[in-house]
Amino acid sequence: MSEPFSVRVTVRGYETDTQGHLNQAVYLNYGEHARWSLLHAAGISQARLVGRGVGPVALETTIRFRRELLAGDEVDITCAFEWTDGKTFRIRQEIRKLDGTLAAEVTAVGGLMDLEKRKLVTDPREVFKELAADPALFGL
Repeated sequence: MSEPFSVRVTVRGYETDTQGHLNQAVYLNYGEHARWSLLHAAGISQARLVGRGVGPVALETTIRFRRELLAGDEVDITCAFEWTDGKTFRIRQEIRKLDGTLAAEVTAVGGLMDLEKRKLVTDPREVFKELAADPALFGL
């Protein structure tokens, strides 16, 4: 199995809370940033999704906080898709300091919504295969 897709981010001072560590809501933003970065790397833009009549939807997100992050810390955020036979998929993400320290784990359940019918598409894997220039980034 190949390494999961990863993007690097530096924690900015304005993202920290009164204790000086990364605000809990920003972890969601980092996860979302990594997911959109993966889509972009695979050749899928928001315009291509909308043009196909679909949009990604978040159905559930769980964050496990492991170690604090401080302003100036650099982190790598991974993004690995797991596919089922159904309408949904799981995305597993890790946020790690450059020394390998696991700061957080993000697990999300998502789907692709048909923007006209307002329902999940039956097989999101096929849509990603169709749209992606590099489906391997999605584990396809």
